[in-house]
Amino acid sequence: MKNLQVAFQGEPGAYSELAAFDYYGDQIKTIPCETFEDVFAAVSEENGKTIYGLLPIENSLAGSIHRNYDLMLRHELHIIGEFHLRVSHCLMVLPGVKLKEIERIHSHPQALAQCEANLDRLGVQRVAEADTAGSARLVREWDDRKAAALASRRAADVYDLEILADHMEDNPANYTRFLALACNPLSVDSPEDGDFKTSIVFSLHNQPGALFKALSVFALRDIDLTKIESRPIPGQLWEYMFYIDFAGHYQAKAGSRAVSNLKEFAPFLRTLGSYPRHHLKSVYADTT
Repeated sequence: MKNLQVAFQGEPGAYSELAAFDYYGDQIKTIPCETFEDVFAAVSEENGKTIYGLLPIENSLAGSIHRNYDLMLRHELHIIGEFHLRVSHCLMVLPGVKLKEIERIHSHPQALAQCEANLDRLGVQRVAEADTAGSARLVREWDDRKAAALASRRAADVYDLEILADHMEDNPANYTRFLALACNPLSVDSPEDGDFKTSIVFSLHNQPGALFKALSVFALRDIDLTKIESRPIPGQLWEYMFYIDFAGHYQAKAGSRAVSNLKEFAPFLRTLGSYPRHHLKSVYADTT
């Protein structure tokens, strides 16, 4: 996808930028954004330019990224794809630095926690920073031979650092699921053909059996639910929005009937998008 622009949250070298290149191809132009809100704001179709977005929605170890669920509800964007990125933390230093010289390792708190056992063996100080790529940038800016960073392999390339060790994470089943966002929904020729996933969000009246009734519209049609998440509705005490991913396209016969049935008793329902499913290979396939 030549000349395509993709917004992501973070600094150059972030895992989100790595995911953007893996998903869209290496000819894209990436647009770093400071916050998740900035990514939503950047996605547009103006002056003949189309900007897409790529945002993390959940991690296999840390769970869902709730902020992005809330932002999807606030913005009129559409999910057009998903991508699972294998998160592999690399230990990087200034060129020529040896492992015995390191006294401090800088990274995002989540990355430090995911590498806890390996870091214990090194016995060095851990310093929490705002993000992984930013940690790599700091090591380069400080020009400090006693400092190291945990970040992606791409961050080492961006900031000209040397990788001393890769796969520093303790659990190889460390994946982040990303959603591709666009101004317009993905158009398909035949919703019945292909391997699709659909994401919707809806509210329910707070009454006995309401959630059971909502989920039954899928169960009765043998539709597989791949994800369910609830988020509080601001200003409405103990009221919730429910986010559901289900297998299939919402315009296919089974999906369309299920959504239509759900609309009969859900006071609010919005289809966030139908898009091709991304299937993972073995979680251990790329750890050697």
